[in-house]
Amino acid sequence: MNEKMVSMKLKDLPPLTETDHERLAALAARPDSEIDQSDIPELTEEDWKNAVRGKHYRPVKAQITASLDKDVRAWLKSEGRGYQTRMNAILRREMLQARASAGRK
Repeated sequence: MNEKMVSMKLKDLPPLTETDHERLAALAARPDSEIDQSDIPELTEEDWKNAVRGKHYRPVKAQITASLDKDVRAWLKSEGRGYQTRMNAILRREMLQARASAGRK
């Protein structure tokens, strides 16, 4: 079977109609007990063992101009290709640590 993947960007989707909004509101008002989950298997600890957080998450990149100390730039580049990616990873690690210590995620 040959299937073609179709993807759309959120900005390309048609706007919701009044009927769409009404249907969504009716669904949101339904209690969870009315949702048929019989075709959804329960996830076990084994299923979660190899789970990876954010595997498909790709944050939007912004191009910047940054001034770095020469020795810092040399150190980043000494590891080979991808020094900007390494710099981003280092900054992300610091950001997440700072958020965690401030009690935010």
